[in-house]
Amino acid sequence: MSELRTDRLVLRAWRESDLAPWAALNADPEVREHFPDVLTREQSDASVARFQADLERRGWGWWAVEVRATGEFIGFTGLDPVDEDMPFTGVEVGWRLARPHWGHGYATEAALAAVDHGFEALRLPEILAVTTATNLRSQAVMRRIGMTRDPADDFDDLTVPEGPLRPSVVYRLRREDRQ
Repeated sequence: MSELRTDRLVLRAWRESDLAPWAALNADPEVREHFPDVLTREQSDASVARFQADLERRGWGWWAVEVRATGEFIGFTGLDPVDEDMPFTGVEVGWRLARPHWGHGYATEAALAAVDHGFEALRLPEILAVTTATNLRSQAVMRRIGMTRDPADDFDDLTVPEGPLRPSVVYRLRREDRQ
């Protein structure tokens, strides 16, 4: 399984010690603002089990993210095949960080490492990012890592209850366009 390093971060396998802070992050209504619900501890733990199994099976996926200088777990970033119920296919990049770690450039730094891995090691032709139309912070990260949006790709996520979280946007970055 691959581990990715940046100047300030390590994207790595999940540890038992990540479970409690990951559950706290997923129970935070502000962190989960652009998702239908917060997660229970059981749901959060189950997600880690799936993430770790994917990392072990494929060698890539949703990595735990820690700050190199302190070893502190701050969230996740990675690559994953788009869910089957989406109106498109491909591999997406994503991230979720605990609120105290917002605004430090960590999401951008970690996402760039994941994108670089996707293009260089996995030889992906394109990487996508998907979020709600209202998630302007994530869309800003998408633009900072070089992704672009075509409004023709926007869609209603039918897996989400009707309401403001259903309209979704897709950002794309092709390997040949990566600077």
